[in-house]
Amino acid sequence: MVDDRIELLKGTLDMLILKAVAMQPMHGYAIALRLGQLSRDFFQLQQGTLYPALHRLEDRGLLRSKWYESETGREAKFYALTRKGRRHLEAEMYNWQRMIKAVALVLRAAD
Repeated sequence: MVDDRIELLKGTLDMLILKAVAMQPMHGYAIALRLGQLSRDFFQLQQGTLYPALHRLEDRGLLRSKWYESETGREAKFYALTRKGRRHLEAEMYNWQRMIKAVALVLRAAD
């Protein structure tokens, strides 16, 4: 039996959010939608997970935010990547690629 619940490794959610925002500034709900679309609905972020992560990233100086009118006509807080956030994202993506290769080596090992 396979458990459908998969825990994200530490830092994974932050990296995914930074990647989504690197494409263009967007509000929280749009970030959740974009990550769902890009992952073919594998990632379905709940508000209780997404918004604390956005605040944490902003507190760390990786994101900045500004209030704008959204496509629905309502005010929404839009997030954009800072220079520090872009550097952090690049480093995290590089580390992930290295880890993916290492895990693949282990998984391909003969039993």
